[in-house]
Amino acid sequence: MAAALAVNWVLMSLLVRPEPRTDVSYTFFVEQADADNVQTITATGNAIQGVFDRPVSYTAGEGTATDVTTFATQRPAFAEDDLFRTLEDNGVEVNATPPDAPPPLWQQVLLGFGPTLLVVGLLLWFLRRSASGLSGGLGSFGRSRATRHQPETGPRTTFADVAGIDEVEHEVREIVDFLRDPQRYSRLGARIPRGVLLSGPPGTGKTLLARAVAGDAGVPFFSVSASEFIEAIVGVGASRVRDLFDQAKQVAPSIVFIDELDAIGRARGGSFSAGGVDEREQTLNQILTEMDGFEGNQGVVVLAATNRPEILDPALLRPGRFDRRVGISPPDRSGRLEILQVHTRHVPLAPDVDLAGLAAATPGMVGADLANLVNEAALAAARHHRDLVSAADFGEALEKTLLGSVRGIMLSPEEKLTTAYHESGHALLGMLTPGADPVRRVTIIPRGQALGVTVQTPQADRYGYTERYLRGRITGALGGRAAERIVYGEVTTGAESDLEQATQLARQMVGRWGMSPVVGPVTVLPRPGQEQPFGLDGVAPATRELVDEEVRRLVEECFGEAVETLRGNRERLDRLAHTLLERETVDEDEAYAAAGVARDTAPAAVARGEVPGARRAPGLPPDAEAVAGTGQPLLSDR
Repeated sequence: MAAALAVNWVLMSLLVRPEPRTDVSYTFFVEQADADNVQTITATGNAIQGVFDRPVSYTAGEGTATDVTTFATQRPAFAEDDLFRTLEDNGVEVNATPPDAPPPLWQQVLLGFGPTLLVVGLLLWFLRRSASGLSGGLGSFGRSRATRHQPETGPRTTFADVAGIDEVEHEVREIVDFLRDPQRYSRLGARIPRGVLLSGPPGTGKTLLARAVAGDAGVPFFSVSASEFIEAIVGVGASRVRDLFDQAKQVAPSIVFIDELDAIGRARGGSFSAGGVDEREQTLNQILTEMDGFEGNQGVVVLAATNRPEILDPALLRPGRFDRRVGISPPDRSGRLEILQVHTRHVPLAPDVDLAGLAAATPGMVGADLANLVNEAALAAARHHRDLVSAADFGEALEKTLLGSVRGIMLSPEEKLTTAYHESGHALLGMLTPGADPVRRVTIIPRGQALGVTVQTPQADRYGYTERYLRGRITGALGGRAAERIVYGEVTTGAESDLEQATQLARQMVGRWGMSPVVGPVTVLPRPGQEQPFGLDGVAPATRELVDEEVRRLVEECFGEAVETLRGNRERLDRLAHTLLERETVDEDEAYAAAGVARDTAPAAVARGEVPGARRAPGLPPDAEAVAGTGQPLLSDR
């Protein structure tokens, strides 16, 4: 503060400093007075200061000439001229107060110290006002940004809007029921869980379930994102956690929902930890204390959601904090039907739309995917100026969702033929490889980032995969490159995505699922998202090299099988490629017919044990079935 006052005083001194004057001779001054060029003067003794009417050139001694407006001079004591009468005759204003006299003392003090004192006063007032009643003196930074849910102020989400995850809904409903009627549980010695952790892939309905709890709980509900706790100022996160739980305790029983918990709940002591001053760790420590610390936390239930439960701190997951850990998986067929029914409640559907068939054709899709599918179908109907959303609109929406939007590019005839052979290689291997998923659609119309796409999806939901099936997927993924090798004797860059898919799948088989006789039934690769930095995963370099060798061997064997199969069916490959070149897009029946392969007796169908005739979901329109999706579809593109 002292430094600020000193700087303020210096600036004031510079601002009020008088304008510099030019010293002129008395003779020069008298000449200008006789010439009526003096505007005003001030005399103090023999010292005279004044201002000329017009700037005049003055040369002092042998110096250079300068233009003078304000001047100062000294009247000699022996001068006997009648200066005052001359000035009076010319109407010159004569003053007795020096023009360069400093301002009054009160003005100097006000200008010298006033601005600094004003700024300091405002700062102190702001700090005292913002820090009043808040812990840590952090002001508004320390307040929680959680939103208290008010169901009466807007549209309310309830459990009626949640579908396809009945077992998870039951777990959460029990918490709500306990808060509504605690006596029914407490008389049996049961206590309410301190916390419920919802985990699962993105889009499975974790946040939707929390909104349903807020709508049906009938108790105060606070929601906040975990990232909102963290600020650049150390200690703010912990202060916000304290403020949040203080608010929840004041209105207990209540529920606190923390979304994306992994933003602050990551395990401590990792390679990227910053030690005791880490703001994230301080925030986590405060949450641990509030959930189950020395003082306890009665009447507040913490509901949290995360996509990565494997990276959370063990102290956060122990009983007494998050007592229940509920995994939310993608819905099954009946669950997808229920979700579609929920999202189409306010969508006018045409009579030809069969939601049951659509649910059967979308294995692996989660709630968010199905909601987006319904919305895209409604948008398609609006584009076509329809009053009802038809089955064709759902087929178009599926195609856009899985394959991407059509790209407006023109391929040369040579490149178009190469793409046709590439996609025909994928499709033919999907028909002839035992156990492979059925071929649903083949197109050489550029979509998304691909010049062509072959879609293969399973007949029903799959939860486990055999080694033969996985090898078949690798073989099918390499079918495009194998076709190029057979037809042209060289390969192109179009197999980049196929090679990535085949290599990744082979690496998982060898390093995670123990499907290599050389590496053995051991896991040497971490799960996705659990990789350790700097290779600190305990795997020896020799083992890594062995995994790489086995991956290469597996991919090369599958590529050899693909080449051998296509070479033995070259006539079928040519027919399918030229049909595809002519029509650009073929569906399931057209693809099998063009290749000359009987759909129900193909090696792939026989190995799957399919019943002849049971190949199309009931009521599913052909366009929709052709692009039926799955959680892990084989989208072989070029």
